[in-house]
Amino acid sequence: MRLLLVEDDDRVAAALSAVLGRHGFQVRHARSGHEALDALVPDGQDPYRVVLLDLGLPDRDGFEVCSRIRAASSVPVIMVTARADIRSRIHGLNLGADDYVTKPYDMGELLARIHAVARRGVAAASAPADGTQEAAPRGPLEARGVVIDRERRRVSVQSRDVPLTRKEFDLLALLAQSPGVVYRREQIFSEVWRSGWEGNGRTLEVHIGSLRTKLGLPGLVEAVRGVGYRLIPEQPADGPAEAGPTVDADTDTDAGTAGRGEAER
Repeated sequence: MRLLLVEDDDRVAAALSAVLGRHGFQVRHARSGHEALDALVPDGQDPYRVVLLDLGLPDRDGFEVCSRIRAASSVPVIMVTARADIRSRIHGLNLGADDYVTKPYDMGELLARIHAVARRGVAAASAPADGTQEAAPRGPLEARGVVIDRERRRVSVQSRDVPLTRKEFDLLALLAQSPGVVYRREQIFSEVWRSGWEGNGRTLEVHIGSLRTKLGLPGLVEAVRGVGYRLIPEQPADGPAEAGPTVDADTDTDAGTAGRGEAER
């Protein structure tokens, strides 16, 4: 998932880019409003899914940048700023920002908000042009020879149908939305189980293990120690992927606090 980070403080940008990179985001850093607007000009690459926009920029106010972005694009914008007053929040949202986060912030919450606005952006892009509520059909997702038909809720590997339980299907479909992007355990439980993950870590491990076994692709879903899981988009040419602090087995540091019971499969 491509993400545009608009931040004039190089130290803040470097730290944030490093964390986002470990979670599978492709980050481009823009240091000014002018650079940010230039970055949004189509360049033949995948479009940005989210813009993180600081308000205190050296060449122009972030509010103006947001207004110009919204006039030219529907890309979701999250304002990330130290301006915590309610008037600034209201002004930013009225200009078209999709969310407003004040510094200092919790990184887990910021990641959840990024995923949330990215999902809304995809949903808006697939909505019918006539404004009706009926959603346009969602095409299949494909990764590593796995085809996920979200309309029929069917999964196949190399043209072989693989029967999955409801939760297994929902889990795989979630991870396949953004291959390579790390989904935190909290987010997975919120979206698949509609509950908090505390006390249910073992349930997630069981479902991940079952997916690997049924699909016959043990390296498809990778655990990121202490964070969550991601779907590996391509088979590494030589051995396991070397992309951040990942492991193939489910050896998350706090898996020992897993719940005692199994949630619905």
